[in-house]
Amino acid sequence: MRKFQATIPSKLVKKLNLQPEDLLKIEEIDGKIVITPVVAMPKEQLWFYSPKWQREEAIVDKNIKEGKVKTSDSKEELFKELGLYLRLV
Repeated sequence: MRKFQATIPSKLVKKLNLQPEDLLKIEEIDGKIVITPVVAMPKEQLWFYSPKWQREEAIVDKNIKEGKVKTSDSKEELFKELGLYLRLV
C-alpha cells in the first residue's frame, strides 16, 4: 500500500514553531485540506479548558489585577479573617 506524504514549507514550520513530534489535525473543509496543529492532553485535565471554568478564571484574574484579594501568612490568620475559628481535637 502506498503512503501519501506532504511537506510543510520550512517558512511555515518556523512561523508555527512546529516540532517533529507535534500532532496535526487534518480535515477537509469545502474541498480544501486544512492542517491544524493540536495539543493533546490527558482527559482528566480537560475541565480546566471548559468555557465555564475559563470564565471563572477570567473573573479571578481580574480581581487579582484590581487588588480585590487578600493573603494570609497562616491558616489561623486566614480563619480569623473569614470569621472562622479553629477547634483543636
